[in-house]
Amino acid sequence: MHDINLEDGDILAKQKELAEKNRDKLSLHGVRAINVMGAIGSGKTALIEAIHDKIKEEVRMGAVAGDVAGTDDYERFERAGITAYNLNTHSDCHLDAHLVDHSLENMPLDELDLLFVENVGNLVCPADFPLGTDKEIVVISVTEGEDMVRKHPKIFSQSDIVVINKVDLSDAIGVNPEKPRSDYEEINPNGKVIFTAATKGEGIDELISALDILEN
Repeated sequence: MHDINLEDGDILAKQKELAEKNRDKLSLHGVRAINVMGAIGSGKTALIEAIHDKIKEEVRMGAVAGDVAGTDDYERFERAGITAYNLNTHSDCHLDAHLVDHSLENMPLDELDLLFVENVGNLVCPADFPLGTDKEIVVISVTEGEDMVRKHPKIFSQSDIVVINKVDLSDAIGVNPEKPRSDYEEINPNGKVIFTAATKGEGIDELISALDILEN
């Protein structure tokens, strides 16, 4: 058992080292990067699309579509006119710094100002693997219930922003979005909470402001 723990520690240390190399590479090319985490169906892809629609005339934006398998999100990004790369993990429930480095090698970084890295749909595994991005956001939706933050404290405690999405459905499903907001503020008093309805464009300007996208 001790050998396994040591190996796990070595792996995480290596991931941190690779993440710093990714950060340096992105900085060298003048690209800001944002790690977007959240469960399947929370609306990560829709949020990235909505942000792009708002800033596409001012910011050159790209996206990495991280999934276990398939090209669905990648194809959505392509249809939206977003420079994209499809990154399948095949079995892992998260992206890691090595996989992101591989995606960066296949992206035209000199032609981008901003890169969204859409992580695999999961609220557990991605929390342990830094990617080298400038910010980390977690997306949850009211359709997941009021207790999502309490059930996954680690990923929320280290995030810069939590997006509570699909708030337009709150009344219909009987979920109060103020509850996950208060849970998050208790776990992470330094983070920001943004309410959105991505498919309707609601809250997107506030999210763009919170991410300082147009200030750089």
